Amino acid sequence: MELVRFITEYSDEEKCKTLFKNYRDKVSVVCKRCGSREHYWQKSIWQYECKYCRFRTTLRSGTILEASKLPYRYWIMTMFLMSISKKSFSALEMQHMLGHKRYEPIWAMMHKIRAGMGNRESRYKLDGEVELDDAFMEVVKERVINPLTGKREKRKRGRGSQKQAKVMVMTKFVSDPDKATLTGGKKGRSFRFVKMKVMETLGSKEINKEIEKAVDSKASIISDGWSGYEKLSTVVKNHQYYQIDSKLADKVLPWVHTMISNAKRSLLGTHHWVSDKYLQNYLDEYCYRTNRRYFGQKLWERLMVVAVEDTWYGKLVYVNG
Repeated sequence: MELVRFITEYSDEEKCKTLFKNYRDKVSVVCKRCGSREHYWQKSIWQYECKYCRFRTTLRSGTILEASKLPYRYWIMTMFLMSISKKSFSALEMQHMLGHKRYEPIWAMMHKIRAGMGNRESRYKLDGEVELDDAFMEVVKERVINPLTGKREKRKRGRGSQKQAKVMVMTKFVSDPDKATLTGGKKGRSFRFVKMKVMETLGSKEINKEIEKAVDSKASIISDGWSGYEKLSTVVKNHQYYQIDSKLADKVLPWVHTMISNAKRSLLGTHHWVSDKYLQNYLDEYCYRTNRRYFGQKLWERLMVVAVEDTWYGKLVYVNG
């Protein structure tokens, strides 16, 4: 949908409110008291009433808009803009476009939307052939003050630096046996989906735990020779690892390195810097859009479904602070 047409069709708050209700009716409302999905609609007060226990649910309750005082038009416009742009928007830019006076509510709204994207992505597992590697992304992190000396801790350099967040990256690809060679680059592989997970450590226990959540047990994983990947064969059907140097990494693991580069450029170009607390939300947004890159207009429609679903409420990867 073009921006001009969108603004014309949803020109006021009442139309946006009705649109939100229509999507919620399609998904269905879950009663917080008895769990029933059958409700009456009380038009006079714009609330749902459970057919069994008579518990009332507001239009925003249990959705991404719960506890928000921002207009429905802000939410729907923001989701539309976030879905049509490949590069996303910063909260400051979105604030200017919406014409809102305060920055913080817009920032919180966008993070809740990103958290909803991440929760939707967590429902799916990568199957087939998967590339796996780790990445280090630059973040802003508050320095710890030593209580004895009163001085801030010194920054480390390279691997293990406090300015670098550890991220595990997984990409699903499809091989073409007639064209593919181990060092043949991307020509023999077609990219499908990507997942990214911020990690505290890259030990084998932590990696295996996340792989079980993100990758199907019947999948085949290709990785480098990092010691943390040694026990992957216990959680997936097949694991192939190669001792490779940095020059050959792009040849053996082409798509995972492409996704890492694209994500870094996206974060740098749009946000310039991100806090370590919210890096996962930004990566979730990147993966959500990348995995639905061919959806077109349906991308916004799917995001509207994410916004109204009751099933994910309370599972947001959102830190209030």
